[in-house]
Amino acid sequence: MSVNGTTEAAEPLEVWIDQDLCTGDGICAQYAPEVFELDIDGLAYVKGEDDELRQQPGETVRVPLTLLQDVVDSVKDCPGDCIHVRRVNDRVEVFGPDAE
Repeated sequence: MSVNGTTEAAEPLEVWIDQDLCTGDGICAQYAPEVFELDIDGLAYVKGEDDELRQQPGETVRVPLTLLQDVVDSVKDCPGDCIHVRRVNDRVEVFGPDAE
């Protein structure tokens, strides 16, 4: 399966947010509220299946395949350029500022 013809999505993917670059616009939470949420500090964080925010720097959550397009749209429209999606197996970034 490809997302807009850019990459294979068969491998498990994970996402994280660099809060140092987050502008707090909340676009990610609008696209994928199941994955992203703004916290009391005004910054976006990823959240797990348990709905708990992952607040440690660099902490990741798996990207459900059913939400992959929403997460990719979040990456593309993020004004802070702070959302990173990488393959779980080799940790290569496939969407985000450091994507190959």
